[in-house]
Amino acid sequence: MTEQLTGHLFPGDGDEHGAVIGAGVVETGRGTRLLGRRLYLARDGVDYVPGRRGYRMLAATFVRDRVLDCDHEGLAYLAVHCHGGASYVAFSGDDLASHERGYPALLDILEHQPVGGLVLARDSLAGDIWLQEGNRVELTSAVVHGEPTRVLHPSPPPAPLADLTYDRQSRLFGDRGQAILAGQKVGIIGVGGAGSLINEYLARVGVGHIVSIDPDLIETSNLPRVVGSRRRDARPWLTDPTRPAFIRRIGQQLATPKVKVARRVARQANPQIRFDAVEGDVTHDDVARSLIDCDYLFLAADSMQARLVVNAVVHQYIIPAVQVGAKVQLDRDGNVTDVFSVVRPLTPGLSCLWCNELIKPDKLQEEALTPEQHRQQRYVDDADIHAPSVITLNAVAAAHAVDDYLMSTVGLLSAPHSERWTRFHPTASETTGRVIREIPRSDNDCPECGTNGRLGLGAGQRLPVRIASKVRQSQRNGRRWKESLHPGVAVRSKRIGRRMPWWFFRSSFVDRRPPILVCQR
Repeated sequence: MTEQLTGHLFPGDGDEHGAVIGAGVVETGRGTRLLGRRLYLARDGVDYVPGRRGYRMLAATFVRDRVLDCDHEGLAYLAVHCHGGASYVAFSGDDLASHERGYPALLDILEHQPVGGLVLARDSLAGDIWLQEGNRVELTSAVVHGEPTRVLHPSPPPAPLADLTYDRQSRLFGDRGQAILAGQKVGIIGVGGAGSLINEYLARVGVGHIVSIDPDLIETSNLPRVVGSRRRDARPWLTDPTRPAFIRRIGQQLATPKVKVARRVARQANPQIRFDAVEGDVTHDDVARSLIDCDYLFLAADSMQARLVVNAVVHQYIIPAVQVGAKVQLDRDGNVTDVFSVVRPLTPGLSCLWCNELIKPDKLQEEALTPEQHRQQRYVDDADIHAPSVITLNAVAAAHAVDDYLMSTVGLLSAPHSERWTRFHPTASETTGRVIREIPRSDNDCPECGTNGRLGLGAGQRLPVRIASKVRQSQRNGRRWKESLHPGVAVRSKRIGRRMPWWFFRSSFVDRRPPILVCQR
């Protein structure tokens, strides 16, 4: 969409051109976001014509058709045009007068969604957003995700104050880059081997807000890999194999949650950090919703259900992510056949775990079984055998993933990069290749990332999660959950439609309604 839109608005003729964006809407505690889903280019002389009061205008029939399209899909309507210049842009008096004449009628047609106008220059953007409640607000920023990520404002923001704590890395990122990191909210799903390293890296580079999600408690076997874990976190005096079974169960229930270890590590690195320690499963609705206003996600949990939910959040809420992990593959005799670390960036509309067959319906079904069903269906009694894992393998994946996030977020990537997934094989020879890069596939009909899938729908579609309700106190953390899996969670339906370009547009604006909806940065 970015190449389409910029190519249409700035073809080199110095003239004014127009378009319409249909955007999903999501409201969170950080404010309201508009998620670009549809792009409609206005043809010069047909859809974008000489204005009766201003220089140019969208034709009435084009506006009518696009508003009806947005109403049908439950999207906000955003009219777009361009001005000259680069770093500064603003609406003209004629632009604002046309909004006042036309937007009240468009609000009546849409009934539930905002209406607005955007004006773009080469490196800036301004927005005038009209809400259904009668408020009129300005767009604070627009985020164009990709490599690198671009953030557009009406004019360059003021220079931030330098923080001497980060003096050495600010020499690379700049004070403005450091301020961007301080304003970021990043989610980490799984804070075991790889996730605990990612957590410490992010806290030490100055990310301002981390959401850490993991349902597990520290075990003795975790101590060599989970950063910041202490022996007493695993309650070894109670879980020792020589203890009676009921004593070991008590010790396991009293062990420290992994998310609390992560919080301890993060606050030691950065006492000012905001940290949400979510001791739960990302496949539950209330847990997954804690991610929808994040700026970036790290998926370091390897269950199929976690992949399913995070992949859906990435595309539905336009949040870039990366899957990280390490694996040691064994044959039936227990011999090592392969060792690798993997980094898979997930860009909304471009790279998708469904399209690349990394979410397997049979595994989803298997993970949904109860323990009793597992016992009945298991052919090999290997449920308690854990795969090998070494902290250095996790460190390779974690370091590369965090580096990619940092360089893209602070704008150090000089040009757009092609999406690549990378595997690092430490045991391979130089001739067979120790680093393997893959180009992820995409499917036009994918119900996740395709044109007519969940891309950019925001709150317009349910996530594939369990609905959890508190029933009564339980032994482990004071709660047990009654679960129902969202219907169709493992079903891939085919939908036909035009391919959504890899670029997507996301913006956020200050909402002058009750404080709960005010953007908090």
